[in-house]
Amino acid sequence: MLPELSKAFGVGALAVSSILGAYYYTYSVTSLIAGVLLDKLGAKYVVPAGMAVLGLGCLIFAIPQAQMGDLGRLLQGAGSAFAFTGAVYLAAHGFSPQRLATAIGITQCLGMLGGTFGQVAVGHLIHGIVTVPEFWILLGVAVLVVGLALLILTPGGHDAHPNAKAGLLSTYKVVFTNPQSYLCGAVSGLLFVPTTVGDMVWGVRLFQDDRMFEFSAAVFTASMVPLGWVFGCPLLGWVSDKLGRRKPALFGGIVVMIACLLQLTYFPTFAPASLSLFILGVASGAAMIPYTIIQEVNPDYVKGTATGVINFLTFSVTALIGPIFAGLYGKTLGLIGSDRVVHYHHAGLFWIVVVTLALIITFGLRESGRGARRHTELELAH
Repeated sequence: MLPELSKAFGVGALAVSSILGAYYYTYSVTSLIAGVLLDKLGAKYVVPAGMAVLGLGCLIFAIPQAQMGDLGRLLQGAGSAFAFTGAVYLAAHGFSPQRLATAIGITQCLGMLGGTFGQVAVGHLIHGIVTVPEFWILLGVAVLVVGLALLILTPGGHDAHPNAKAGLLSTYKVVFTNPQSYLCGAVSGLLFVPTTVGDMVWGVRLFQDDRMFEFSAAVFTASMVPLGWVFGCPLLGWVSDKLGRRKPALFGGIVVMIACLLQLTYFPTFAPASLSLFILGVASGAAMIPYTIIQEVNPDYVKGTATGVINFLTFSVTALIGPIFAGLYGKTLGLIGSDRVVHYHHAGLFWIVVVTLALIITFGLRESGRGARRHTELELAH
């Protein structure tokens, strides 16, 4: 939607990127609030309230003014923070630890079906069927309807915990004083950002301007990453649960991501870009494994807060790196007189460095799967 939004708001592509990026600021901060509210109140009323904020943000975003665009995206980010956090909260309370990574992977799988639909279907919808404002109005109404359904269907109870009457800051203290929480957030954030920013924000433009793809081909190619997530999130979660260990599946996913990025950047004709991006999407499902690890390295009574904290840290990384990429490479896309090949190589190298940094930080994560716990128990027994 970058060209259409630029026209609707009367600003350039870089300013549109800034408007879109506002989402991540409120998403990351509100994730903290969502997590602790879930731990204190449960999901029945908290999640539908977030959906109401999200729906309102979609409706406001339909107003063709840059200020309304900023406000709409801020509300969208704040409301969306309750969705995945609430889903993980329910999964953590409703599934056994042996299936937790799989459950969280399936949750993200269903979410990324929306990402795939957004890339493939919406691209065509706004080119002839509906206008951009009409699309956001329809989306806002749909979100409000889903919020009402959640209010009716979501279970009302939640598990009591030892600190139920303690202040709000007590659950934050538990999670934020655990160094492993920060490592989980850093790894997840660094693995998310090549897909959320590199592909889903700039991917279409990058393939159009640097690789000279037609619009429809660029949209299809970029949509392969979220489609890969649909398969990769539950697959890597299942592998992690099957092994009883988290880090081997995480390492494997990261290594495959780096290999795909190297091929896409320096050997682009070796395989179709759509296939490479699909494999990249499957492998980047590894970004969900730290969401399981942070659940396991913190006490049971702070599961909601732990999810909120990792969302905060993950999308703080996105909010930090997104503008850096936009400033270095986004604003120079399609610049007259620039070397498209060199620009494409530099943009690809940027994401290779980001994912390699995630690989390095992963070495500091503590293994939390049942296999590692069983090994520790055997050692203590001897």
